[in-house]
Amino acid sequence: MNTNTLFDRNKIKTLVKNYTMVIALVVVFIFFSYWTEGRLLYAQNLSNLLIQNAYVLVLACGMLMCILTGGNIDLSVGSTVCLIGAISAQMLTKHNMNPIAAIIICLLISIVIGMWQGFWIGYVHIPPFICTLAGMFLFRGFGRAILESKTIAFQQTEGSNGKKFLDIFTSYIEVPSIDNSWKVMVDGKEVTVRLSAFIAGIAIAVALIAITVMKRAKKAKKGYKQEPIVSQFAKIIIIDVLILAYSWKLALYKGIPVMALWVLAVVFIYAFITSKTAFGRYFYAVGGNEKATKLSGIDTKKVYFLAYTSMSLLAGLSGLLVAARVGSVNGDTGNSFEMDAIGSCFIGGASAYGGSGTVGGIMVGAILLGVINQGMSIKGLDNNWQYVVKGSVLLVAVIFDVVSNKKTGKAG
Repeated sequence: MNTNTLFDRNKIKTLVKNYTMVIALVVVFIFFSYWTEGRLLYAQNLSNLLIQNAYVLVLACGMLMCILTGGNIDLSVGSTVCLIGAISAQMLTKHNMNPIAAIIICLLISIVIGMWQGFWIGYVHIPPFICTLAGMFLFRGFGRAILESKTIAFQQTEGSNGKKFLDIFTSYIEVPSIDNSWKVMVDGKEVTVRLSAFIAGIAIAVALIAITVMKRAKKAKKGYKQEPIVSQFAKIIIIDVLILAYSWKLALYKGIPVMALWVLAVVFIYAFITSKTAFGRYFYAVGGNEKATKLSGIDTKKVYFLAYTSMSLLAGLSGLLVAARVGSVNGDTGNSFEMDAIGSCFIGGASAYGGSGTVGGIMVGAILLGVINQGMSIKGLDNNWQYVVKGSVLLVAVIFDVVSNKKTGKAG
């Protein structure tokens, strides 16, 4: 009896440790749903939760790669967002450039910025904090100079290049044959259901079950040890229910935002790189033990170079996403964005010492911060309190990481 009790306690401790931030996200979401009297659950607010935090989700993927290399961060990403937003605004408004060409040029400039910083950090060994701090001032200054200290708004007249640019990032997917055929009553109002969003949710839910079944069959064939079938499918069912609930909310608003596709593409690519490729494991190896990694034949300079190149590329994409969502760019665009990205990573389980962290974890961290921001905004609280709450959550997450690493002997 005592042995079983001890076993159960150990299982509970392991479960809580592995899913601490998921549990925290659920608790925070329930709290703000209650505190806002259910307004957080409105279809429009849940849709905006994704759109308004798209830049955080994108930036966090790049920041994770930097943090994995040893707890390093990039302080220049907010300024890069401003610079790329400024360049895109001038190209589309002043020079009336084709939006596709403008996007490609902006992303190429982002890569050049990342290569510049990656060279100094990876090959000249300038500390990342100092190099990216310099970049923070440089790129912000360039951005403001390009904007000529003005706010530049994109043209939104139908057929203009500015409107086409906005549509690439801020429009909603609509399938006329099925999205305008069903209406329901919500809070006494007739609402058109965008069935394509709910159908997409069903497809994703079914795909997750199918993937799980195939993975179990493959492991069983090879004789590998597997997670108990009940607990594994219980998790999948919970995830599927959440996906279906969220897709139904999207269906009750305007459907699937195109911005969600940009975010999902980045998340899937970086999740694949970090978990399924040997190259992705190099980042973990450098953060775990750089000297041993170098002795094993891995070019650590190249790892640093690519980490910061990747970060700037995603900062450039975030600059385009933010410019499109807001519809204008000014000298303060991107302020403190680097802190949101860093906070999402550490809150989502990335270690302050480097070498550990997952894309899934940082997504939870980013959504947690998004729920806090959204809930406090709906309640009408001052922005200053949002900083207080986010800072407190970040401090708790880092303390948890440091204490955990001390127990395992990694710290110090």
